Amino acid sequence: MSRDRMTRWRLVLGGDDADGTGIGVEGLTTEDAARDQALQALYDAQGPRSAGLGGSAPRVARWLGDIRTYFPSSVVQVMQSDAMDRLGLRQLLLEPEMMRSVQPDVGLVTTLMGLGRVIPEHSRETARAVVRIVTDQLDERLRQRTVQAVAGALNRAARTRRPRLADVDWHRTIAANLRHYQPEHRTVVPERLVGHARRQHQVERHVILCIDQSGSMAESVVYASVFGAVLASLRSVRTSLVVFDTSVVDLTEDLQDPVDVIFGVQLGGGTDINRAVAYCEGLVEDPTDTVLVLISDLFEGGVAEELVGRTAALVGSGVTMVALLALSDNGRPAFDADVATALADLGVPAFACTPDQFPDLMATAIERGDIARFASERGIVTQHRSEEAGP
Repeated sequence: MSRDRMTRWRLVLGGDDADGTGIGVEGLTTEDAARDQALQALYDAQGPRSAGLGGSAPRVARWLGDIRTYFPSSVVQVMQSDAMDRLGLRQLLLEPEMMRSVQPDVGLVTTLMGLGRVIPEHSRETARAVVRIVTDQLDERLRQRTVQAVAGALNRAARTRRPRLADVDWHRTIAANLRHYQPEHRTVVPERLVGHARRQHQVERHVILCIDQSGSMAESVVYASVFGAVLASLRSVRTSLVVFDTSVVDLTEDLQDPVDVIFGVQLGGGTDINRAVAYCEGLVEDPTDTVLVLISDLFEGGVAEELVGRTAALVGSGVTMVALLALSDNGRPAFDADVATALADLGVPAFACTPDQFPDLMATAIERGDIARFASERGIVTQHRSEEAGP
């Protein structure tokens, strides 16, 4: 029997002493070991070797992402269906009394998001109701700060940019330049022109949220969906929301409801950041008015060199870009340090951000401020530029 076929039997039988394959964990490749771990977590949850998935929603969400990475879609569907029963999720969704006894939180939302289309049709409304509770709570917590921070930044940006002659606010311009009064000429020489604040309905900035939907980014997707809905409600901000794995999906039309965004996401699978950034590049109309927020752990499954080159072109055109390694409360995530450093060399700061820090981050980006300094002043650890990049 070929080694490849024997390995398949090893994965099916589980690796016990009596399975007859003679292949231990140490005899598996890295990918096969990951497949074995995913199978073990689901089918050997009661066995001595496995801690299983237990009741941890974040672990379930990560597992759902892993199986899409390591198994073909036909196998994924079977494993998801089995998980509904073995992890007690089907009972949770089918019994309203049990659902009401569970405290909805971001972890539960990421689990439901990961299950996606496997959730029975007659249980979807129950699942959506649970997600709605969490997104409403997050909206209540984050909306006011976000609106205030972004609106204030837009107002300041409108007054500090170089206005056209017809837009100059002469009263404020004179007041701002009184120290430049020239007695001999009996006039004020305006060093800085102050423009009228633009009308509220006029778009001031285009914010593009580009979100990695790999399993490890599940919590970031939830928070980004809520922030996207808040930003989309502001008249002076045009908001686009793009999610990606190896393909790219534009969910901008669903932005008014974060629940629609969450159930439009398919966690797990590969990652092609370059393709996603290329799509976002096509959305840019006025580079100097565009803020591109890439939310990803930067583990690139596509062509990293092309990603770096495309990022350089975007930044060079005037786009303000930031790479968030995570948008969550769960500390510093795992990420690809090489890609993060390459982006930092281009002036694209890479760091993890909590939801409570995000409104001020967006305000800084909208004002085209120093984002790296913003992070440093708040004790956020950023990825540093390489020595070769210079100052």
